[in-house]
Amino acid sequence: MLITSNLRANYNSDYYFYNSLTAFQDTSKVPKSDTIPQRKDSLITKTDTFSIRMSKDSLDAPVNYAASDSMVMEVKTKKIILYSKASVKQKDMELTADSIELDQPSNMVIAVFRRDSTGKMIGRPKMVQADTKMESDLIRYNFKTQRGLTKSTTTAQGEMFVHGETIKKINETDYYALRGQMTTCNLDTPHFAFRTKKMKLVNKKLAVSGPIHPEFEGVPVPIYLPFGFFPISQGRHSGLLPPQFAASEQFGIGLEGLGYYKVLNDNFDVTLRTNIYSYGGYNVYLSPTYRKRYRYNGSMNLSFQNTRILSNTAKQEYTTSQTFNINWSHSVDSRARPGTSFSANVNAGSTKYNQYVANNPTLNFQNQLSSSISYQKNWDNKFNLTLSANHSQNNVSTLINMSLPTAAFTVNTFYPFQPKEMIGSPKWYQKLGIGLNTNFANQISVYERDFNVSKILDTMQWGAQHNIPIQLSLPPLGPIQIAPGISYSEKWYSRKIVKAFNPGKNKVDTLTAQNGFFQARDISFSVGMNTALFGKFDRFGKNSKFEAIRHVVRPNISLSYKPDLAAKDWYDFVVDSTGRTIRASHYEGSIYGPFSEGVFGGIGFGIDNNIEAKIRSKKDTANGGIKKIRLIDGFGFNSSYNLVADSFKLAPFSLYARSTLFEKINITAGAVLDPYQVDSSGYRMDKYMWSGGGGFKPGRITSGSVSISTTFQSKPKDEKKAKEQEDAEKDLGLPPLTLEEQQAQLEYARRNPSEFADFNIPWSVNLSFSYNFSRQFRPDYKGWETVSNASINVNGDFNLTPRWKMGASSYYDFKSSSIQSLTLSLSREMHCWQMSINVTPVGLYRTFNITINPKSGLLRDLKINRTRFFYGQ
Repeated sequence: MLITSNLRANYNSDYYFYNSLTAFQDTSKVPKSDTIPQRKDSLITKTDTFSIRMSKDSLDAPVNYAASDSMVMEVKTKKIILYSKASVKQKDMELTADSIELDQPSNMVIAVFRRDSTGKMIGRPKMVQADTKMESDLIRYNFKTQRGLTKSTTTAQGEMFVHGETIKKINETDYYALRGQMTTCNLDTPHFAFRTKKMKLVNKKLAVSGPIHPEFEGVPVPIYLPFGFFPISQGRHSGLLPPQFAASEQFGIGLEGLGYYKVLNDNFDVTLRTNIYSYGGYNVYLSPTYRKRYRYNGSMNLSFQNTRILSNTAKQEYTTSQTFNINWSHSVDSRARPGTSFSANVNAGSTKYNQYVANNPTLNFQNQLSSSISYQKNWDNKFNLTLSANHSQNNVSTLINMSLPTAAFTVNTFYPFQPKEMIGSPKWYQKLGIGLNTNFANQISVYERDFNVSKILDTMQWGAQHNIPIQLSLPPLGPIQIAPGISYSEKWYSRKIVKAFNPGKNKVDTLTAQNGFFQARDISFSVGMNTALFGKFDRFGKNSKFEAIRHVVRPNISLSYKPDLAAKDWYDFVVDSTGRTIRASHYEGSIYGPFSEGVFGGIGFGIDNNIEAKIRSKKDTANGGIKKIRLIDGFGFNSSYNLVADSFKLAPFSLYARSTLFEKINITAGAVLDPYQVDSSGYRMDKYMWSGGGGFKPGRITSGSVSISTTFQSKPKDEKKAKEQEDAEKDLGLPPLTLEEQQAQLEYARRNPSEFADFNIPWSVNLSFSYNFSRQFRPDYKGWETVSNASINVNGDFNLTPRWKMGASSYYDFKSSSIQSLTLSLSREMHCWQMSINVTPVGLYRTFNITINPKSGLLRDLKINRTRFFYGQ
């Protein structure tokens, strides 16, 4: 007997039939039930369902099913057949197909597809259970035993896709496959795969196969392995790190990156990597990382280089060197202990370490290393204590400077005459504020070759600085703000030095360096006034793109007085055989430096400007189609005039300008303008540049700098894809990277630019230029010299074709008139694979590298790599 049901429920313009089964029950054998007494004329009988006895073959959860077309129930055989867009759900399992047959006696479900008149497949069976997805031509599945059999199946295991002619599911986690292939390519016909006759999969853990061989584009590669092992577990897990082959004329043949990754627990892991070269050199890198959610995280990198390279001279066959480097970064979540923080950013090591790092042109030219470890404690935003240790070293001069410990204690400005509860407007004296800034430092300066206990103690010096600012906020006089203030400062020194000219050696020597406790004081009184002036020009034509231009001028002027409390600390000393003298302080070279000498009673003044424009925009209709842009962010000058000085009353002018042109080009410039003339030896004379005729000359530029940077790039070919990628990165919810982690990622991107090629951006260019110069005393005090530096950085890329991209990065130094570094890259987009070629023909190391590897992180180490580099010093 067949019963056909066509119950129609409109849902998305299709017809669905919905129902559920707790068990495929035989309704003809329902046991006697207890009934609740009802009226005799009632046609309703209520059944107490708690007394129903369930069949032994009942399922442990209901089965929900639906179909778009119809449902056929065969009562005699206890089968249900769902037609068109059929779906069956039970617990965490969902099965969809064109048609599904449910068999109650065997608890079996069978799902199949059909083909339309053109032969196109419709409703291919798909099964999702937990995070496992499976798509097959045929699915046979038992609800009770959780076993099943599929034909021509594709299943996803993390990043891995498994294709099997026949796959047997024996429980919730284990699968067996016959004539299968594994790949990370998500196409129906993958570009590459590993093919095997038999295979076992353990869900989210691993896949093991018998004899296996790779194939590309369906063509088998005659490389056979006796077995295959594919870890497909999610998250971190320990394991070996495979090396890559490298060759160099200087280092020899090498294996780079060989190591082991160990997960110790949820909060701690460590990576060990080594580079081994045939000439006897080796490198060891130990990198532990640690983290505790909502508390702290950090990482460390301990590196040791035992370098052995061919020598550039005939005196010796090999050049050997042992160098080391330590990197440590630590940060604390601000929510862990409010008011207290600890951070560490350490980068220290041998001065020649960067020089022997191969295939890293950026690091080879990094000559400055610095470190900082600090602890901060805040008490109710009233008091703040900072303890720190700092380090800096120059790899060219090999000078190492260390400041440890360094302490800073700050008392935030408080108002002693202000009542706890303010009523009405405050009196002028209630705005009197007092603060305190105290700093202490202990400094060590030593060259690397002299790094020992005796030299450290000999060069150690300490110092302290105290400052008490007193300020008063007076009511404004119309548009003018007035702010008087008093500042008292005191410095402590641990040594005093005296310099003198040595006629026998014709140079300046340091005669004495007296150790002890020395003090210097300074005090100043000031009153400052500032205001703002606004101007606008809007007389543009109707067809002009400009609506108006706005100019804001912020002048400031201050009156100040400073007595000469530091006169006792300054003296004259001869610098050459002619008897010329210059002024110097006994505390030059100290941690906090000397106070300036002389009485100052005069005027300080300056002007700051910025210019904005309103333009008519056809694209942006917001705000009436008017868009505000910045023409010049700021430009101006600062200087002072000392009324009580006997000479050089007018101080040099400090000039500055900054702007962002067209919202693309960032420009920052600054200069110092000296208004006084100089003699034939370059020493200043108390005579203005505009004195003596010959036309008006405002002064001499004694130092200056300018930096320009910009980035240009085309619009994405697919803006929707770019937006999806941006949203996906935001949705990751990863914690913010520390500065060292950001630098490490940027460094890897610089060394491997082709791995980060974005084919959705057809082209991009980054330009930066910097230039600076200064007029300085020669080291031997014999006259003056101008020291200048200029460089330009260029990097960019462009699509040669939709799947080929070329890039370049270069650094040019104008002082040496040479290209210091040049890196070229070429990348090929191959869907699930990528090819990258990186060439550095100019640099400390000239390198060539070609790599072909899958994009998937699971098979990232399965790559073809060829690396060669040549030490170019």
